[in-house]
Parts: sequence; C-alpha cells; structure tokens
Amino acid sequence: MKKLIVSKSRLIIVIGLLISIISISDSCTKSSMADVTGTGGTGSKGSGGPGVNEVWIQGMAFNPATITVSVGTTIVWTNKDAVTHNVTSNPVLFSSGAMSNGATFSYKFATAGTFSYTCTIHPSMKASVTVNEIMPTPTPGY
Repeated sequence: MKKLIVSKSRLIIVIGLLISIISISDSCTKSSMADVTGTGGTGSKGSGGPGVNEVWIQGMAFNPATITVSVGTTIVWTNKDAVTHNVTSNPVLFSSGAMSNGATFSYKFATAGTFSYTCTIHPSMKASVTVNEIMPTPTPGY
C-alpha cells in the first residue's frame, strides 16, 4: 500500500512539473512575439525593430539614434528596457518625464530643424530628430 501512495505522489509531481514547463514556454513565446511586432502592432513586421516614426529605448540606447521626418510628424518613443528612462530635448522643447518599461511618449514636430535629445537619467544616451520642410508634390510635365 505504501508503494502505491509513493507512486501516485510521484505521478502528481511529474504532471505538475510538465504543466509548469508548458506554461512557462507559452508565456515566453507570447513575450517574444510582442517584441517582434512592437506595441499595438506598430513595429516593423518581422524586423524586430521600431516602425516608421518610432524610436525604441532599448539596450541603454535610442534606436534609431537619428531619424529624419517632415514637419507635422509625430514621433513615438517606447521604453523597451527594464530600467526607467526619459526623453528630453536640449534646449528643453519636449520632455517625457520618467518612463518605466512599456511606457510611451509622443511629440509632434511643428517646425523644421535638428532636435538633439538625451535621457537625463543616463546622459550617455543621446540621439536626434531632423525635421525637414514638407516638400510639395511635383506636378507631372506635359
């Protein structure tokens, strides 16, 4: 009788371990897919990087470090790091405040120019946005 109880206990432990392994595996897969597509599906499909007009804060850096857009474009920064960061232009035209993991900040650029920014928490993190005037659409020649 004692051997039967020990065998049932081992079976229950093995089943519990298998369920735990399957659960962990499933949650890792979901996390990985979120990083590939970006938050809300805005990331570049399959590239594992930021989409158009997006900057990811990842690996203690801004990605991309330089981005060029037209006047009127909104840039969205997303903190993909486990540590808190911020996005602050110099001179201060925009400032995100503290951004924990997963937080986003957006800013619409209304004027042309080059705008340098940094994470003031980690001053070695630097990047810039170049904003160009909107170019008129060329008229086809006759």
